[in-house]
Amino acid sequence: MRANRTFEIGTGLFVLLGFAALVFLTTQLPSSGLKLGGMRAGYRVTAEFGNIGQLKVGAPVSMAGVPIGDVVGIGIDPQRARALVTLRIDARFNQIPDDSDASIDTEGLLGAQYVAIGAGGSETYLRNGSRIELTQDAIVLESLVNKLFASFASKPSDSGSGSGAGAAGGAASSAGSASSEATGAAHKGRAAPKGGADK
Repeated sequence: MRANRTFEIGTGLFVLLGFAALVFLTTQLPSSGLKLGGMRAGYRVTAEFGNIGQLKVGAPVSMAGVPIGDVVGIGIDPQRARALVTLRIDARFNQIPDDSDASIDTEGLLGAQYVAIGAGGSETYLRNGSRIELTQDAIVLESLVNKLFASFASKPSDSGSGSGAGAAGGAASSAGSASSEATGAAHKGRAAPKGGADK
């Protein structure tokens, strides 16, 4: 009886540890928007996008592949009707040119989205409250697939119209040749009596 009791307690502890590990891993995913620990030091900059795709709060911000911060806020600019993304940059990365660009990229083909910073060439740097003016929207996979299907659907109609135009051109060419032959025959017929009279 005591052995069964010990086995049940061990099994329960194992299940609890498994759930705790699952919760911890979930909070560390970039797309979850959850992070354990307090607020880290750094400065905040904003960037506007026409489409942010599936970008989430907590997504990483990187530069040349190196993580330099994370996304701390996503909202809408009411005046321009564009997505307003707030980025927190670690304080040690304090020499990012203020003419740098920001783009929303994807980790792999179907991975989580993140913000990538491309360094500019200005001698002045981003600071707390700065805005990144040069941005590139997220690439939405569904839109690309729809455009691909649309291009495939339009090809048969284009080829059909091209064939019709070619057939019409061929018919016009044949008609022109026949007209030329008829004109040549008529000239020959008129020239024959004149030759007979000279004889």
